[in-house]
Amino acid sequence: MDETPSMEQSLESDLKTLADGIRNNREKAVEQNYSEQDLVKEAIRAFPNFERPSAPVPVPQPSAAPAQNPAPAAPVLPNTASPLPDYAQNAAPEVKLEIEYLLDLALTQGLGKALTESGKSPYFVQDAFHDALAGKLYPELQKRGIVK
Repeated sequence: MDETPSMEQSLESDLKTLADGIRNNREKAVEQNYSEQDLVKEAIRAFPNFERPSAPVPVPQPSAAPAQNPAPAAPVLPNTASPLPDYAQNAAPEVKLEIEYLLDLALTQGLGKALTESGKSPYFVQDAFHDALAGKLYPELQKRGIVK
């Protein structure tokens, strides 16, 4: 018989672990004037089984080649259909894909695996992933009465 937990069991277990982290940090959150969303982000950052790489991963810099007659910039509108945080909406396509991949990994294979994998990414990707994950999980945590 297969002992591997299902996606639902893994996510349920992860949500319980996050809930414990949120409860344990609630007093600290009041002292530091954290929002409920910040409390979720802190619980994600402290999630068990998360191993940071020994050295930071450098952030790739865009090329400095000047554009010939650049078009005027279009206004940036919030993308409510995207799970990415607003500040990542204009990131390079490969960065967006990496964040979305990590989100999918978290929801299908567990937060620990996704957080470990995100530790190999540049800090911008890690932060955007944490923010996107908090945004995805917040409504469920709210529904369960864990956050307001």
